[in-house]
Amino acid sequence: MLAPVRIEDPEDTPVSLDDVKLYCRVDFDDDDVLLEAFLDAATAHLEKVLDIALVTQTWRQDFDSFKCLRLVKGRAQSEGLIVEYWDADNAEQTLPGPTYRMLVDSVGAYVAIAPGAAWPQVYSRPDAVSVFYVAGSAPEDVPAALKAAIRMHVAHLYQNREAVTVDAVSNFLPLGYEALIWPFKKPGL
Repeated sequence: MLAPVRIEDPEDTPVSLDDVKLYCRVDFDDDDVLLEAFLDAATAHLEKVLDIALVTQTWRQDFDSFKCLRLVKGRAQSEGLIVEYWDADNAEQTLPGPTYRMLVDSVGAYVAIAPGAAWPQVYSRPDAVSVFYVAGSAPEDVPAALKAAIRMHVAHLYQNREAVTVDAVSNFLPLGYEALIWPFKKPGL
């Protein structure tokens, strides 16, 4: 399995700029660009740490065969699922939709062959099978704990803009952040 590739960025963020400004107690517009940059950074950081897509975005996951088509960006949706492959003659093909389906187990989503169907033979290459899928959800469906973690992270970045503080006390992201995201961590991460 190759690393997943985001092919369509999300249109929204899990938390709005207005929510961030309220949390940071900012009642002026001068720092909007800065706060939006921190919001994007905090969202990207959380998605990387948890290895999930928070809001709706499209991904491509490549595999060397049809053995195990695990979709690693959690919260995958069955709508928009497309499976392409390189056949035995190294020609690109699209698998008909009724041939496969998405299932979810305790580890997450994966693509499985439909009952009575069989996977086709593929050419030997690291990207022999490509699964295109939508992961994430609408901003209003992102869990409240993750939204709170993003707001907390943005506030921390906003209040501590330098890499090193002059104070004698180090400023780490508050422990509450870890407590908020811990239930969403995958084993081994």
